[in-house]
Amino acid sequence: MASITIRDVKKSYAKSQVVHGVDLDIASGEFVVILGPSGCGKSTLLRMIAGLEDISGGTIAIDGTVVNKLEPRERGCAMVFQNYALYPHMSVAQNIGYSLKVAGVPAAERTQRIQAVARTLELEHLLDRKPMALSGGQRQRVAMGRAMIREPKVFLFDEPLSNLDAKLRVQMRSEIRKLHRRLNATSVFVTHDQVEAMTLADRLVVMNGGRVEQVGTPGEVYSRPASRFVATFVGAPAMNMLEGTVELDGLSLLGGSRRLAVQRAGLAVGTQVAVGIRPEAVRLVAPGTAGALDATVDLVEELGAGRVVYVDLDGASFSVMTSEAVHPEPGSTVGLRFSPDDLHFFSSETRTRLEVFKASVPEPAL
Repeated sequence: MASITIRDVKKSYAKSQVVHGVDLDIASGEFVVILGPSGCGKSTLLRMIAGLEDISGGTIAIDGTVVNKLEPRERGCAMVFQNYALYPHMSVAQNIGYSLKVAGVPAAERTQRIQAVARTLELEHLLDRKPMALSGGQRQRVAMGRAMIREPKVFLFDEPLSNLDAKLRVQMRSEIRKLHRRLNATSVFVTHDQVEAMTLADRLVVMNGGRVEQVGTPGEVYSRPASRFVATFVGAPAMNMLEGTVELDGLSLLGGSRRLAVQRAGLAVGTQVAVGIRPEAVRLVAPGTAGALDATVDLVEELGAGRVVYVDLDGASFSVMTSEAVHPEPGSTVGLRFSPDDLHFFSSETRTRLEVFKASVPEPAL
């Protein structure tokens, strides 16, 4: 186990900067997931930790030692990739133990360590098979075993589940989490999949455009997103956003068709803001219900245990996730009801979170 300290780390290619001054502290034994869309710099950051990419600026320290100039093999990291990268002509046992063979570890010790890793990953009955005779999940476990056998300080995972089907991804998420609990090894996991991120992470690092938008537990990131990007990227369906303008007595929403009573918290009149609410925080009620917003149903997606209802709210697209026994038809009118405590506020200029101390349910404009 080892801690990782990242200070003002930058990465540039020619004149293009792709990672902008990242600061991050990862505790020994922690499982940190770096989450973000394609091109946000998350894999580049992981590769800089591993030593596969040079650092353009800043420092990375592993267990208190700055590793900027160290070769990958000197950093005590083991990496699991999206592609399994197994030797097709070798058996499972040979693939797992190959790094020990290269390092000159005696055959008896190699066999002992291979058996121990195979027991942990439930691969004992597959040790004589070649990769072509394995399923995708089994191949990924072999790749994990090859990393484990080195007994690294840090495990680095670069989207290792992306090539698996939905059922195998669920199974492998569970196996990775259980493995981490057994080994208590410092782990950094990169993904664009928010379900993987939320289920695996002790802490999430959300990146966008080469910058860290927020660091926190999955619960913190979901319930108190630090920016509009985080609010709409984490969560499916995405958080609903309504544009508004600060007025003397609160906010004007939807082009003035609705008003929301809030304490302005020092915001100047005319300031543009966005009001967000998660789809699962909205209830469907009968149209015309007091305190509800009437909207027109555009589309209903059935999910088995529930459904997502997409509606038009005064020209704005809005989604509601519900498990109630309500089956609205496209074209029908429904009421939308929610608690003011579930609202999130963001600056339209900086796109960062605003703290508004009190809100009430929107009322029609006079």
